Amino acid sequence: MTVAEWCIFGALMLYVLTIAPVKWIGYRRFDNAKPRDPAFYADPLRSRALGAHQNGIEAFPFFAIAVLLAEFRAAPQNLINELAVLFLIVRVAYVLTYLGDRPTLRSILWNIGFAINIGIFFLPLIRSYLPG
Repeated sequence: MTVAEWCIFGALMLYVLTIAPVKWIGYRRFDNAKPRDPAFYADPLRSRALGAHQNGIEAFPFFAIAVLLAEFRAAPQNLINELAVLFLIVRVAYVLTYLGDRPTLRSILWNIGFAINIGIFFLPLIRSYLPG
């Protein structure tokens, strides 16, 4: 497996690990029979964790498709790997700023992550212009 493919797995685990601790810490109030109960997420930190989790679910498909498309279309693997690692780092920072209630920085990081995905997605198109 490539580094970028491991980053796909990392992105998947990140959005799972964004919400799992909140449910585990609040296990006395969390009812697994009603996992989407709005009352559980009334707490601001839980609400932000849910938002970060949901955004991770939304961001994951584009990232995974971009990486796999770039690999399938033989873009430079080292560049795919580097951008995938950078995306994962940005996503971790995004989750931390979401949980830390830093909306402006969070939005900046979201845009950086989206730009990285665009870059990965279009690597096959620009590969002839890249060195090496």
